[in-house]
Amino acid sequence: MAKAKSAFVCTECGAEYTKWQGQCSSCREWNTLSEVRLAPSRPGASAAPSGRSGYAGIVSREVVDLSAVDLSEVPRLSSTFGEFDRVLGGGLVPGSAVLLGGNPGAGKSTLLLQVACKLAQQRRVLYVTGEESLSQVAMRAHRLQLPVQGLKMLAETSIETILGVTEREKPEILIIDSIQTMHLEDISSAPGGVAQVRESASSLTRFAKQTNTVLLLVGHVTKDGTLAGPKVLEHMIDASLLLEGGADSRFRTLRGQKNRFGAVNELGVFAMLEHGMKEVKNPSAIFLSRAEEQAPGSLVMVVWEGTRPILVEVQALVDESALGNPRRVAVGVDGNRLAMLLAVLHKHGGLFTGDQDVFLNVVGGVKVLETSADLAVLLAVVSSLQNRSLPRELVVFGEVGLSGEIRPVPSGQERIVEAAKHGFTRAIVPRANVPKAVPDGMQVIAVDKLAEALEAL
Repeated sequence: MAKAKSAFVCTECGAEYTKWQGQCSSCREWNTLSEVRLAPSRPGASAAPSGRSGYAGIVSREVVDLSAVDLSEVPRLSSTFGEFDRVLGGGLVPGSAVLLGGNPGAGKSTLLLQVACKLAQQRRVLYVTGEESLSQVAMRAHRLQLPVQGLKMLAETSIETILGVTEREKPEILIIDSIQTMHLEDISSAPGGVAQVRESASSLTRFAKQTNTVLLLVGHVTKDGTLAGPKVLEHMIDASLLLEGGADSRFRTLRGQKNRFGAVNELGVFAMLEHGMKEVKNPSAIFLSRAEEQAPGSLVMVVWEGTRPILVEVQALVDESALGNPRRVAVGVDGNRLAMLLAVLHKHGGLFTGDQDVFLNVVGGVKVLETSADLAVLLAVVSSLQNRSLPRELVVFGEVGLSGEIRPVPSGQERIVEAAKHGFTRAIVPRANVPKAVPDGMQVIAVDKLAEALEAL
């Protein structure tokens, strides 16, 4: 009988080694190697292992010219949630594998149960639960007042059994909740381990590709917010989505981290209500819930998320520091970029914050990943430093360079139009972003240097 082989896989980058070592040579992380049991070797087996032929849905092994490939668009299935479809790139693609991660209580199971119940009215849907009993899922569906007719349920954690059921039921959409609870019988490690997660996801993804089934996987996250399990799991699937939002907030944001069928910079916003998740079609309205009395350090900026602009409030608090090393705390923006902008403010704006604690927060839990927030961040810091409130009708955007110049940002005209729709009448923007046709009632102030922006206040 052939001896079972084993390998050591890095849980951070997926690199494989023949023996254990303390540090991964690829990603330089320590103590990330875990042992994985491999299938027994077969002498003379040079072809693909049984069942793995056509892993990516390939039916022909002939070499073809790239120009001869059919470019017809793959039909998509609507998830019944416009915000979910937006993040996916337009909807669910048949034969794709989508991984949905998030913190406990974020609403992953609730969102997918709502999607499953609504899709089951028109399509064949199989919901496999490995963490909850069928009665618990039924109770949640009843509490959310969802239509439960037509939805097929299965409480199982064995991949072999699940694949047997799917062969018989032939669902169009298969939901697995969650991948960390699934296991294969021929792998000795416990569910949730590196080997089980990798091989279980591989088997399910292979089935989805070969049968043109939409596969939705629920994944756990670690304490630092990253998806649990081996990094190769994210390489197997087609789209990786992260549902963010704490238990103290009723709003949830869905952001794509990987998407083979669309852009990864799209943002979907949901509200957790009594009857489940409800999509927020106008996110700017919820992020602009400002106090009646304007306070120093508060300013509205326009950020670009995917294909739409969103108005977000940024708040800064500058206070005299009692420590030798003043604090720099940023929530929602990069802390290193905040330190760099403060240096630019001192060098080219003449305002010193080296003896001040600077705290920055983007209201609503939004994470700003683009540089268009630079100018708004600096003006909010200046407002708090000088204890002077900014006009309530003012909106700002623009990138700040190290030499103090204000650089243009993409989609400047669309940002100004969005601000005008929400009642803003004054905007400080880079000169290159001034539109040819300014919206009625909007005063656009063009600036080239940081000093000009400070004078405009």
